Amino acid sequence: MRIVDVVLSKSYTGFFFDDQKAIKNGAVNDGFFYVGKPMIDGFSNIRQRGEAISIQLILENGEIGLGDCAAVQYSGTGGRDPLFLADDYIPFIEKHLVPKLIGLETSRFRVLAEEFDNLEVNGKRLHTAIRYGLTQAFLSATGKTLKLTMAEVIRKEYNIDDLEFTEVAIFTQSGDDRYLNVDKMIIKEADVLPHALINNVETKLGRQGEILKDYVNWLRNRIIRHRSREDYNPIMHIDVYGTIGIAFNNDLEKIVDYLLVLEQTAQPFKIRIEGPIDGGNKKDTIEYLKKLTSMLDERNSSLEIVADEWCNTLEDIIDFADHRAGHMLQIKTPDLGGVNNICEAIIYCNQAGIGSYCGGTCNETNISAEVSTNIAIACKANQCLAKPGMGVDAGYMIVKNEMNRVLALANRR
Repeated sequence: MRIVDVVLSKSYTGFFFDDQKAIKNGAVNDGFFYVGKPMIDGFSNIRQRGEAISIQLILENGEIGLGDCAAVQYSGTGGRDPLFLADDYIPFIEKHLVPKLIGLETSRFRVLAEEFDNLEVNGKRLHTAIRYGLTQAFLSATGKTLKLTMAEVIRKEYNIDDLEFTEVAIFTQSGDDRYLNVDKMIIKEADVLPHALINNVETKLGRQGEILKDYVNWLRNRIIRHRSREDYNPIMHIDVYGTIGIAFNNDLEKIVDYLLVLEQTAQPFKIRIEGPIDGGNKKDTIEYLKKLTSMLDERNSSLEIVADEWCNTLEDIIDFADHRAGHMLQIKTPDLGGVNNICEAIIYCNQAGIGSYCGGTCNETNISAEVSTNIAIACKANQCLAKPGMGVDAGYMIVKNEMNRVLALANRR
């Protein structure tokens, strides 16, 4: 089946673009706005609407391969590509990519994905968001061509020998509404919760971590009080955006002591801490997380470190995994560019004995969420993110329902 036309449209994401640098440097909330001047190039405000580009590949038989070009909430930081605005990039795609797409045969996703993921225009690779959306569309088109789910296409092309498709734990994220949204998560019996968005030392962590400790204690008690069955034991997963390192001046002994306090506070629930420390670059972040992981293991701690910042590309994920810089790695799906890299990353982590978290961002769309859910199922990730948005309900619905549809259909076959 060949591509006969390409249709592009401006889309909107489930959240916003946020200037992480400005937020880390003390920007404060005014309702849902952040007050102050942006610090990252391309931002007109510290918080601005999230945008995407929908790519529709029209096939000979009238079927449509669909993908959404989307970028993470915290674009332009942590080694990522710059802010992705639809009006800036639609003309680029029309000029440089559409002519190359017309006439392509769509029966083999992986061949197309790898070709365009490595494509250079004027000596530069395509923006990660474009590679992300275009390869989603290729995967969707191959599924339509072969009359298979996207998960089945991945299993077939990556030679994953497993007849059964099974559930992947779903991680729900709260955003700043880290109390009311937790109640929603408990009612829905989310597998992993709550994210919590601890991105400021003064207002969310505490100078000695006291605010976060109190929050973990509240979270523990809330689950126990309101769970509808005693065997509902979700994993706590809290993203702290390097603030623990800031609070304790990157003193690893103090950080480990504090993490052990969080572990004790969370009992009987397992807890993961994402991004406890940010070295400001990939090399130093790997070294810090490697040491923290080792120190926790030496103390027989059950708390798990999750790597995020500076762990952006497939090559980064391989480096973090090889150094065991964390117990689990977030595969932040838009940051990897082509979704073929997500497949490779999950498979590599699983083979290396490192937790594979098929993540992403609140700033995606329903289409990119459904595609990455198929990949998480196919490659047997340890957990996947409920996305987009920070309101819990919509993101959980999109991912859970897509997961259940794929499992029912693929296993029936």
